[in-house]
This record gives sequence, C-alpha cells and structure tokens, in this order.
Amino acid sequence: MTTDNNNASAPLRYSSFTHDPAGGNPAGVVLDAAALDDAAMLAIAAEVGYSETAFVTAADESARRFRVRYFSPLAEVAFCGHATVALAVALAERLGPGDLLLDTPAGEIPVATTVDAADGTARATLTSVPTHSRPATAEELDSALKALRWSREDLDPALPPHVAFGGVHHLVLPAGSRTRLADLDYDFDALTEVMHRHGWTTVHLFRRESPTLFHARDPFPVGGVVEDPATGAAAAAFGGYLRTLGLITAPTTLTIHQGEDMGRPSLLRIDVSPDTPHTRVTGQAVPIT
Repeated sequence: MTTDNNNASAPLRYSSFTHDPAGGNPAGVVLDAAALDDAAMLAIAAEVGYSETAFVTAADESARRFRVRYFSPLAEVAFCGHATVALAVALAERLGPGDLLLDTPAGEIPVATTVDAADGTARATLTSVPTHSRPATAEELDSALKALRWSREDLDPALPPHVAFGGVHHLVLPAGSRTRLADLDYDFDALTEVMHRHGWTTVHLFRRESPTLFHARDPFPVGGVVEDPATGAAAAAFGGYLRTLGLITAPTTLTIHQGEDMGRPSLLRIDVSPDTPHTRVTGQAVPIT
C-alpha cells in the first residue's frame, strides 16, 4: 500500500473516538504486515504499547478489501473496535472516503468512512458481526464482583448482568450509581484469571443516565492494560445486550461516554435496531504525532 511513510510496515498511531489526540483510545496501525509473522506482530504491538494494534496482512485496494488482525501487547484478539476505527480512518486518508470491507478473525466487518469537507475530520462507522447476549451465571458474576471488589448491592437492580458478544465476549455489569462507576480499584491479577477462565475480552461496566445516554468503563487486564478509554467492540456487544433485553423497540441512536474517569474522554455512538442483530459503531479518529 502506498503511504506517506517510507516504510509501510512501520506502525502509525491514532486515537479513536475523539477529535483530540489527548483523548480517546490510542491504537497502532500497520498498513502492510504481509511479511510479518505472529511473533513479529506481537512484538510490534508490545513496542507500540497501546491496548491494540491493527495489522493489514493482505490488501485489495481496488476492491477496498483488507485482511486484518489485532494484537494487544500480550496476545492476539479476534476483534477490536477502536483499532478498526483507527485503521479505517488511516485508509480513508490515503485512499479517500468510502466503504471498506475488513476480513477479521471474528468475521467480515463493513466500515463506511467519511471526511468532513470543512475541517478534514475523518469518521468511521463499523457494522458488527451478529451480536447476542445471555444472563451471566451466578459463578461468573460472583467471581467477577470479587475481583472488582464490588458487591451485588453495587449493581443496578433494574438491569441484569449479562455476557454479551459483538465479535468477542464481554461481561456486562450495570453500576448502581455514577459514583460506583467512577470508583474503580480492582484486583488486576484476580480479574485477569477470571476473564481468561471465562473467555471475556473486557468487563463492560456501565451506568445508564437516560434511555439513550450511558457512561462506561472497560477493564482490560487480559491485554495487559488496566482500562480502555474507549472500547468499540464492547459498544457493539452492548447494543446487542440492550436489544436482547427488549429495550430497543425502534431504530435508536445511543451515546456512550467513556474514558472520562481516566482523563481520556471518548465519545462513541451506536445505532441499534430491533430488526437486526448487528450494531453500528461510529467514531472519529485523529493521528497522534
């Protein structure tokens, strides 16, 4: 792929779900990883040091179709939303805005990209794989709460804990108050063990402010990161969670504020419909220089 870098395999750096490089969730982007093996990609992700780096392992630019893999500093992940947004914006800056198709380990991810003519801001909207959600078991809930240092009384009794899927699995827990959500001090090793045992990528903690406005936090210790400032994959799964609960009765746009409590405010928009299992996740991304 032709880029403005002399070395297309050198990682680029973007922050997703923000217009400010000091906010959002940073992601690495490698536009030409065709010659890189798993060990090399993992090493680059570790060197970049962000929660995820996206690697383009094959490209058909004329068809705007790309094979993509995602690595955290510790392991490969089947799908990552904020790195997808970062990659899509990087591609739009080089190929022009339009539709992209990403072949990921989680499945095909269509992405629509636009660039604002006034200020050049790029935005991407990904469409998730089919989402689904189920109630968390008592063992799943109790082990997670213990590692989080939460109790059942800390949860919102109006919303049930679930395990939701939107490319990868997430434990979804409703905080009983905004104060409870803001006070996050968990046992890193214990939560890592619980998440590995159950196959969760993040724990999606959220507080409902209104039917269409939510605050969220996503511990990500299995990726070697205490917390994600913005988690597109969890937002996709969360859309499926709300649909499964019957809270989406018509096509609805929801806003998720994340990263506020760690000083990296992020804004995620999701579109959910009762008629489709797919969640559309929209956000901006900006280069980190």
